[in-house]
Amino acid sequence: MKKIVFLIGFITLSVSAVAQIQGTITDTKGASLPFVNVYIEGTYTGTTSNENGVYKLDVSQRKEYQLVFQYLGYKTKKITINPDKFPLELNVVLNETSTQLDEVVIDTSEDPAYPIIRNAIEKRKENLNKIKSFTSNFYSKGLWRVKDMPKKIMGQEVGDFDGALDSTRTGIIYLSETVSKIAFKRPHELKETIIASKVSGNDNGFSFNTAQDADFTFYNNTIDISASIVSPIASNALNYYNYKLEGVFYEDNQLINKIKVTPKRPNDRTWSGIIYIVEDLWQLYGVELTTTGSAIQVPMVTQLVFKQNFSYNEILKRWVKISQTIDFGFDFFGFKGAGRFVAVYSNYNFNPSFEKNEFTNEVLSFLPEANKKDSLYWKQYRPIPLTLEEKKDYVKKDSIQTLRKSQKYLDSVDAKKNRFSLLDPLMGYTYTNTFKKWNISYDAPLLKTQFNTVQGWNSKTGISYFKWYDQYYNKWLRISGNITYGLSDDRVRATGSIAKKFNNINRLTLSLSGGSKVQQFNASQPISPLINSIATLYFERNYIKLYELNYLQASYSQEISNGITFAAKLSYQDRRPLFNTTNYVTLPQEDVSYTSNNPLAPTNFTTAGFEKHSIYKSNSSVFIRFKQKYMSYPDGKYYIGNSDYPNLSFSVENGFGASNSKYNFTKVSSRVSQSVALGNKGRLRYNLHAGTFINAKDISFIDYQHFNGNQTRVGTSSNYSNVFNLMPYYLFSTNKSYFEAHLEHNFKGWVLGKIPGINRLNYNLVLGAHLLSTKNNKPYTEFSIGLDNLGFGKFRFLRLDYVISNFNGKTQGHFVFGLKFLRMLNL
Repeated sequence: MKKIVFLIGFITLSVSAVAQIQGTITDTKGASLPFVNVYIEGTYTGTTSNENGVYKLDVSQRKEYQLVFQYLGYKTKKITINPDKFPLELNVVLNETSTQLDEVVIDTSEDPAYPIIRNAIEKRKENLNKIKSFTSNFYSKGLWRVKDMPKKIMGQEVGDFDGALDSTRTGIIYLSETVSKIAFKRPHELKETIIASKVSGNDNGFSFNTAQDADFTFYNNTIDISASIVSPIASNALNYYNYKLEGVFYEDNQLINKIKVTPKRPNDRTWSGIIYIVEDLWQLYGVELTTTGSAIQVPMVTQLVFKQNFSYNEILKRWVKISQTIDFGFDFFGFKGAGRFVAVYSNYNFNPSFEKNEFTNEVLSFLPEANKKDSLYWKQYRPIPLTLEEKKDYVKKDSIQTLRKSQKYLDSVDAKKNRFSLLDPLMGYTYTNTFKKWNISYDAPLLKTQFNTVQGWNSKTGISYFKWYDQYYNKWLRISGNITYGLSDDRVRATGSIAKKFNNINRLTLSLSGGSKVQQFNASQPISPLINSIATLYFERNYIKLYELNYLQASYSQEISNGITFAAKLSYQDRRPLFNTTNYVTLPQEDVSYTSNNPLAPTNFTTAGFEKHSIYKSNSSVFIRFKQKYMSYPDGKYYIGNSDYPNLSFSVENGFGASNSKYNFTKVSSRVSQSVALGNKGRLRYNLHAGTFINAKDISFIDYQHFNGNQTRVGTSSNYSNVFNLMPYYLFSTNKSYFEAHLEHNFKGWVLGKIPGINRLNYNLVLGAHLLSTKNNKPYTEFSIGLDNLGFGKFRFLRLDYVISNFNGKTQGHFVFGLKFLRMLNL
């Protein structure tokens, strides 16, 4: 009997706990209104309608409520209800806002929007700081749709995204939701605890929707989305925008100004659209703003649309954000579609009591079993009802995920991908067993064919085995072997390696490698093999200098504390000098001839740059990231970039046990680097590197400190914060103390975006300065001015700089053409 009473009571409480008010919100013409804010007046208990205008509001008691229905561009409606049964069906019709200008005093010298904007700018910082701290509930939903997806992109099979695409290759490829608790403390502390996480088609998945990704406020001077976009009420906004007052209306006796915002210049880092500003308070009532892929310099994005809605807090005298939607479109290589991220804030507490250690470097964590919540939980706690399309997506993908994970299905998919073609021996081939989580890859020689004067025409082929232990490749094992053959020197060299990553929490990684290979004297390999091949064959400039390395090496790396990583290497190296074996050139040059393979004596073809020898080497390094913020997922730890602090590293390298004791040495070095976001003024990078040698008077030239020079006039890195673009590769190599400094500022449109005509090209001005100081030498300097983001349409991987170098009173100037995609393609 007690059990029966208990069950009756439990059911009664359950029904009460999930009591619902639900319905559809439309305009006067019957069109559904998406993402209307619905909340109980005087509280932050609320919800938002879905794309079809359907809403669901959970209440806990049968009593009188005054519901508020708020939607930008429509009159806010308040409805008093006193439900006697649940669920209560309440359909609502909203009327468009009638804005008026007849009450506005018109100044013929300027639009009346301008004094409103000036007041909003003046009060911007005060309004930003009104909220010192809070806690709230947070719900987010992310959705990506594609349309007419091609079957192949750049020759690669796309697949059907695990059954997401229909016969027209259209459908939802990503749908996920999170329910979480967030805590905030000014200026920058934000902590999120995810209670529930759901990913369509993956019952073990964890959503990547977070409060961090939704943390945008137009009270900041800029909104950072790849690039820093200037807010319409930023301190310098009047330099970027034109404003027009569209009209005014009242809400709860507060006058709301509707202002149209347009950029002064095309392709500037700006928004366009509507902002609503409350008279006298000069706060945001709502925003509907759009920016473009050109503005954020992400060409595949067609547009981004931000909508934010606010409700008034009487105690704070502050309009508080209660919902946000971000809509976006994309189009790249035929991969086109649209998506949306929705965020809903509820149950605010603006006077929280935080523990002393409430905020740490961990900004996100998951409760146990967060991804195991059932449909009843989501039905109760999901504030935005699912659309019919979303329901079908969950049902479809959840029903087929068991099939899609079965060995029979995965083997059938692999069988199609594993088909062997006639071109595979030349282009490469991979055999995959997805069910058992491994693959074997063959690297073909065609794409690895190069030319240098030591080996002549040479090519590399190899085979590798890769085993992964989870769907996100956080734990893996890789075994590989490569064979290289040089036609001119008629030598076969082989290398092999085995590496294992144990987890994605402290990222413990061990590896063992060895074999025989040709190696650049500068182990950083500043010379691209492809660029060197072209320079050698067509310009008779054989810049690359090589030696033979026979070696066995063990390495280890691990994060020993948050933000502190330790890495170590121990190796045995047998080094042998090499000489040019060919003088072949495709286009001989009358005034140019090949140099020797001796970087110390380019005209001496018979003397090696070092004596044959062997040596043991050890290297220990510590890498420090200050204030390293991170997100703790159940499957690993994910870092969040922090441009407020520099990165530091310290290294100690030892050469010992050499076959000739004079080659033993110790080198101590350190590096400081940082990438600093400067709002809409672009990004500043600096890189400082210093070191010194101990007992290194007669060491091998291989162990000198070499610097990343460039004599090809072609740049291959995305930025030049670790390269001297006119410096000869080995002219300044040293076994003494040294210091190098690199500084580069990419203005990201801040300068060129203001020049009529040029601003339509969407180029970026880049300034650079570089310094090298070595003992017993005068400083070497470079200064550069360049254009970045060059290209055509969506393909902007080019850069052009004019670089001036100065050393010992001699000045040179040359253009350097940047091919940023080469580094990405590892060419």
